[in-house]
Amino acid sequence: MAVGTNIRTYFQGTWHDGDVPVMRGADHGAWLGSTVFDGARYVNGMVPDLYAHCARVNRSAEALMLVPTVTTEDMVQIVWEGLSTYPRDTAVYIRPMYWGINGDPTAIVPSTDATGFAISLEAIPMAPENATTTLGRTRFRRPVMEDAVVNAKAGCLYPNNARMLAEVRGRGFGNALVADAMGNVAESATANVFMVRDGVAFTPIANGTFLSGITRKRHIENMRADGIEVHEAVLSFTDFETADEVFLSGNMNKVTPVVGFEDISYQYGPVTRRVRDLYWDWAVSEA
Repeated sequence: MAVGTNIRTYFQGTWHDGDVPVMRGADHGAWLGSTVFDGARYVNGMVPDLYAHCARVNRSAEALMLVPTVTTEDMVQIVWEGLSTYPRDTAVYIRPMYWGINGDPTAIVPSTDATGFAISLEAIPMAPENATTTLGRTRFRRPVMEDAVVNAKAGCLYPNNARMLAEVRGRGFGNALVADAMGNVAESATANVFMVRDGVAFTPIANGTFLSGITRKRHIENMRADGIEVHEAVLSFTDFETADEVFLSGNMNKVTPVVGFEDISYQYGPVTRRVRDLYWDWAVSEA
């Protein structure tokens, strides 16, 4: 499923031009869903937190009982090799992925004898700074560890996210504000979420029902270093109804201002703008 252009694929030890086939019909990942991936971003010659994203895809593989076959250090080097043909001003989405190939005698459990690995690079522009979204409520919730592999960035989790998006988009919203199994706010359908009240930032505490994102962690560290008060807390939908600002935090666009939740409007406010500036200032300092 290509969503970008100028695609390059790393598979079986070398880079290929284009969106090459990597998975067979009988692979465990194709028919039993043992797929994991991660995402990083190449922007203006920088790949913020690339090591952390490569390390996380290896942890995700282990969570799905797959054996990762590429070290984090080697994966980082492979990514940079693949990016070498892209112009510096091209924004690229970087997606390393693993999948199961064989299964045990029951077929259900992926075998440890072989693991598929590929990296897909796609040119996908960053959203403009003034791009915003709105949030609606959804009846679908985030699962818990006892129900699903929520400690992995696993492909099998995303049909539930798709249901959330389809439901709220059918009502005219851009994304969903999603509850965990206990009914507290967890995240959006596609990214972590922050709210701001009286200049203080809040984000749902990482309770194991959603991935506590790499970009989320970076925003928290940046805000605290800048003197912005940040709290990880149990947050209700009422908390979001009384917020001054809300923004999403994800790898694809880093910061996405939210200007509405159901019938409530928000400003694209000063804290959200500051978080965006802090992120890119940090990225340049680390380049």
